[in-house]
Amino acid sequence: MDRALTSRFNIPCTLSPYYHRRTSLAAITRRITPAIVSAKRSPIEGVSEELNLIASEELDQAPARRRARSAFADLQLQLDHCLFKKAPIGIRTEEWYERNSKGEEIFCKCWLPEAGVKIKAAVCFCHGYGSTCTFLFDGIAKQIAGSGYGVYAIDHPGFGLSDGLHGHIPSFDDLADNAIEQFTKMKGRPELRNVPRFLFGQSMGGAIALKVHLKEPQAWDGLILVAPMCKISEDVKPPKLVLNALILMSTLFPKAKLFPKKDMSELFFRDPSKRKLSEYDVICYDDQTRLKTAVELLNATRDIEMQVDKVSLPLLILHGAADRVTDPNVSKFLHEQAISQDKILKLYPGGYHCILEGDTDENIFTVINDIVAWLDARTTPK
Repeated sequence: MDRALTSRFNIPCTLSPYYHRRTSLAAITRRITPAIVSAKRSPIEGVSEELNLIASEELDQAPARRRARSAFADLQLQLDHCLFKKAPIGIRTEEWYERNSKGEEIFCKCWLPEAGVKIKAAVCFCHGYGSTCTFLFDGIAKQIAGSGYGVYAIDHPGFGLSDGLHGHIPSFDDLADNAIEQFTKMKGRPELRNVPRFLFGQSMGGAIALKVHLKEPQAWDGLILVAPMCKISEDVKPPKLVLNALILMSTLFPKAKLFPKKDMSELFFRDPSKRKLSEYDVICYDDQTRLKTAVELLNATRDIEMQVDKVSLPLLILHGAADRVTDPNVSKFLHEQAISQDKILKLYPGGYHCILEGDTDENIFTVINDIVAWLDARTTPK
């Protein structure tokens, strides 16, 4: 479970597992202060006034996010991050939009090996709550594509460059259904005929990937999860009264945000220099959690927890052992309960939440190499 989600609630005392005072539902509801407006983004050091003005604009709707991404795209690739500095050459990329069954424009992107290299398998990626399939994932995807894989990704509705109110999840099942819809189209591309297909999810994207697998258990050849959000840890589980208050508030003010905003970056990035670079991810959602989103995330983890014994795909779970955002013990629980005959859990000592982009250079490439080695072992003819 995303501990950052529960800490973002920031309801004094009421979310603590040690809170035992008798409190009415109405009293707790009054403690939850919803806000509609977005928090203003702090200026990015070393960036022009013009770019900072663009980054500080209201990004609730996709057109504004697309303008911001276009303005920062070239600058992002010049940042001093190992994923950009050591990107393999010759990687082919393609970006496009697909209109889903709800009429929303969904941003899609793929990364392919250099021309002439046969694709070993398709890897379809689901990003997390505070992320997109652009910026740092671009560097991760290039590393995997450089090893012979086609990497395909989408921005979920309400996130990144896709349509939808920023950070708003009206239905978690709709996120999974949209992923199924888009990945089904991608799997029909000519370059992917007769190759294995793997799901890859990080954090909240891990929950989406699990939902996709549970909805279509025979459609994939394997599942890779990085710090997945798939169960509510007992030490952060909201008391029933608080949860009831959240549900009530979410029906009244579904798009409102829990107030105030808290900076969670120190929980995500272990390396301070990479934490600083995360400021350049100007279209990620880093504002306070919307009420309906909070309830949908909590419900999704509960639903997955109840079905975890139906996870049957070949399974690779990767988690930073010092992660305080999603609990590593939850990954242990998933590994133990999944009925997969082929399952591996790797815990990285000292690793925080963002082990693919926020750790030391050496550790980042260790995790990526572990992913590639696992894929190679399941795609290379015996």
